[in-house]
Amino acid sequence: MFNLAKIALRNLRRYKRRSLLTVSLIAFGVVFVLVFVAVTVSIKNFMIAQITDSYLGAVQIHRGGYVASIESLPLNLNLAPAAVSQIEKTLVGIKDIEDYSERIKFGALFSNFTETTNIRINGVYPEKEFAALPQMLSRISSGEKSVRALEKGKILVPRLLAQGFGAKVGDTVVVVATNKDGSVNGKTFLVSGILESATGPGGRDGYINFDDAREILRMSDKEVSEIAVRIRSLPQVEEVAQSIRGALGLGEKKQKGSGIEVHTWSQLSPFANIANMIDVMTFFIKLMLIAIVLISILNVMIMAVYERVREIGTIAAIGTLPRKILSLFLVEGFCLGLTGALVGVVFGLAIIFGLNLSKITFNFGQATGLILAPTIAPMEVVTASLLVIIVSVLASLQPAYKASRMEPIDALRHL
Repeated sequence: MFNLAKIALRNLRRYKRRSLLTVSLIAFGVVFVLVFVAVTVSIKNFMIAQITDSYLGAVQIHRGGYVASIESLPLNLNLAPAAVSQIEKTLVGIKDIEDYSERIKFGALFSNFTETTNIRINGVYPEKEFAALPQMLSRISSGEKSVRALEKGKILVPRLLAQGFGAKVGDTVVVVATNKDGSVNGKTFLVSGILESATGPGGRDGYINFDDAREILRMSDKEVSEIAVRIRSLPQVEEVAQSIRGALGLGEKKQKGSGIEVHTWSQLSPFANIANMIDVMTFFIKLMLIAIVLISILNVMIMAVYERVREIGTIAAIGTLPRKILSLFLVEGFCLGLTGALVGVVFGLAIIFGLNLSKITFNFGQATGLILAPTIAPMEVVTASLLVIIVSVLASLQPAYKASRMEPIDALRHL
């Protein structure tokens, strides 16, 4: 095998220009894939983190049927105190869960004593909410940017609603809501901050203290609309969700008819479709890499066979077995793929490192001036490299087979 490698490398050096061009094409494909994957995956992960860490959570837990009716924010489908206690004990026992936050959500009227409009209210415990959603504080564009923003008697108002009503930090407003028994109640609040939407300009979610929400809704017991969960590693969200279901005795993913439902962020956010599109784009980019390598290697190997017909006839005439000739061309293809992969990985990682140093900025939703920090998992690098090498060998198979099946006499007569 070592001798075959020496002969293969010698043959590749004999045709330096063609070998260099082939290696360059393969390396270009590897560089393109690595940089594309690093940038797109990093942007996708950043967007997912913005969604999960600023308002949604990686996992949410609801009473059965609540998500199907979530647009109306039904108070009669809240989790009962006993269920909340059971869920909290379960979450504490799962090591991959960092924090969780209970919320009570309801529709209400928002008034500045002159005008009135509708608003979605989230009653939360400030310490828990900001721990489970660490990027939520960054959404407060003006006002108090701490847990004090949601002390009792204070409200975070969505930006567009505040603009439309001319509401400013320090103003007094009124929130009026109907509880599940049909009675109406209201409470005055001090505007403590203006809240930017996490995903776009249409957000109408305001935040108040959980105790204030219970007071408005006249709740004697601790009822919860949803529990938002933060996990240690976002790629493990499905495993964590399944662990929660198992610990709660919900069985497999089918939850219909049960008293509790567990949903991942991808089941609740339409951005999951965009994330899937990014994955599909990445897959087709990898197919392009395969095509580049396949055509490059196939072209080189076919030309090598036609240009070396007499050489092949000579080594066959002196007794070289067909499988040895087959192996020789396969080793040449392997060497081209290996060299191209190594060069591509070096240049690809160098470009990714350079992009990190250049600190390119971009915007997402209402967040501006975000810094692009592309990274790539070691497994992606290994996968791309192995893919190139395997395709290189496979592309060499047909020309190698053709060379190994040549008749020595016919090959020696070739001019």
